[in-house]
Amino acid sequence: MGGVRTAGDLVLRMQLAEKMKIDEAKSYVASKLGVTVEDLCDVVTMTDIRTDLGLGLCHVEPSGKEINGIMAKCRIEEVLGIRINSVQRFKENAGILSKEARR
Repeated sequence: MGGVRTAGDLVLRMQLAEKMKIDEAKSYVASKLGVTVEDLCDVVTMTDIRTDLGLGLCHVEPSGKEINGIMAKCRIEEVLGIRINSVQRFKENAGILSKEARR
């Protein structure tokens, strides 16, 4: 599926976070992104979608307008509707989220 170049990382997150089988995870991610399952493997389509939604890219352009790192993880958490531990810890340490809300 190609990892960050396409949607492989998003599918894997769903498999691990929600214990989905691969076909179920692909369908879920495709529906959340508003594309077909076939589009998940298309580098050009997914680059546009990842850029538009701020889901991060594996290559960084010199313009510096791309979202990467923790910002991309925050967007992935929002778009897929899952919890990402590192995002929760970041929000807690930044004072955005209380320890009680994290649970």
